[in-house]
Amino acid sequence: MIGENIKRARKAKGMSQEELAAKLNVVRQTVSKWENNLSVPDADILMQIAGLLDVPVGQLLGTGEPCGTAQDLAGELARLNGELAEHARRERLARQVNQKRGAILLLTFLSLAAALGIPSKTARLLLFGGCVLAAVVIFYRNMALLTGPAATRAQLRAVRAVTIFNFAVIAALFAGIGLAQSGLVTLREGEIQALLTFCVTVIMLFFGFISPRLPFNRYTGLRLPWTVRDEDTWNLAHRILGYLALPMALLYLAACWSVGSSVEAWGCATMCALLLWAAIPGVLSLIFFWKKTHGRL
Repeated sequence: MIGENIKRARKAKGMSQEELAAKLNVVRQTVSKWENNLSVPDADILMQIAGLLDVPVGQLLGTGEPCGTAQDLAGELARLNGELAEHARRERLARQVNQKRGAILLLTFLSLAAALGIPSKTARLLLFGGCVLAAVVIFYRNMALLTGPAATRAQLRAVRAVTIFNFAVIAALFAGIGLAQSGLVTLREGEIQALLTFCVTVIMLFFGFISPRLPFNRYTGLRLPWTVRDEDTWNLAHRILGYLALPMALLYLAACWSVGSSVEAWGCATMCALLLWAAIPGVLSLIFFWKKTHGRL
């Protein structure tokens, strides 16, 4: 960049920022901004800098070619100004993403601390639920920022649908726990098992339908070390997840029906169904990622 070139030429000349600024009739902070790529000198100033530092203008620009006419030089500086503006925009977005990511991580850790460290069941439940819901709200309000500018409107709608669904599931879960603890709702063991089976089936079918539409991101979806590193691997894993949803849901319902009222067998069937549903696309996408990174495709 032009800033590094000016700095290198100035140091080679044995000149400080203050000395260069004095010769150009500008303040030292202006030279510092040039050298830190925060701004670009105009064409007249750049030619003065080149003369003072005994280097060609093309060397300062990084082209290594003669600058040509004043119009060509002005056009090149306009291009550099555009690049600096884009670089500053990306850095600003990166800072905003890191701030929102940090807030979500903080709320996640607070929810875990609440779940593990608060003796009161009611206080633990309220703090845990509040932290989780706050994290969901932050993600929902900053969805376009966190998923990246490349996401289409359809993909953003998919992420929004997932966020609303997660919010609804969490709210329903805490409402159910609250009603059960207050004694307003009483369910027998078989009814609880049937209700949970229905919920797991709905979750599998919903995420199976929505997963192929999710954009490549690090916040929602099948976030495995290899899927978040490569967009093609991400897309493959989520297509497989979508293909498997209906057959896995039907197999899960058949398994739950076959085990009857046994809570242990039902829990085992539920765990196996969820693990297989995630493991199959995970393993297949890992094989694809390994082949792609090792040039086997």
